[in-house]
Amino acid sequence: MSTLVMKFGGTSVQDADHIRRCAMRLAAAAAEGHRVVGVVSAMGHSTDELISLAEQVTPSPRRRELDMLMSTGELVSVSLVSMALADLGVEGVSLGATQVGIHTDEAHGRARITRIDRRRLEEE
Repeated sequence: MSTLVMKFGGTSVQDADHIRRCAMRLAAAAAEGHRVVGVVSAMGHSTDELISLAEQVTPSPRRRELDMLMSTGELVSVSLVSMALADLGVEGVSLGATQVGIHTDEAHGRARITRIDRRRLEEE
């Protein structure tokens, strides 16, 4: 069985209708016999909104904390896509980057992936 990684950007998950469409595309790929991994960005302009909120709290937010804050946008999206898949009768699980096993360097705000531990993906 081949693994198919499908990436959806912010406009692809900008609202409930778009999220359902993404789920249908993921479900269709799974129905074709692929092992599917969906990767989703934060919804619409939510990343910009989170950055704006952080800058209202402090004029110079620490990069580490900005990274942490911005990751919440992806968590919202992946959870909603997983819910939409379940509604279609497709089993799936939502995972954040650390749960998947993605490791980065410590260059906050511009980190690079240094390693991916695929064990968790292979278990799910």
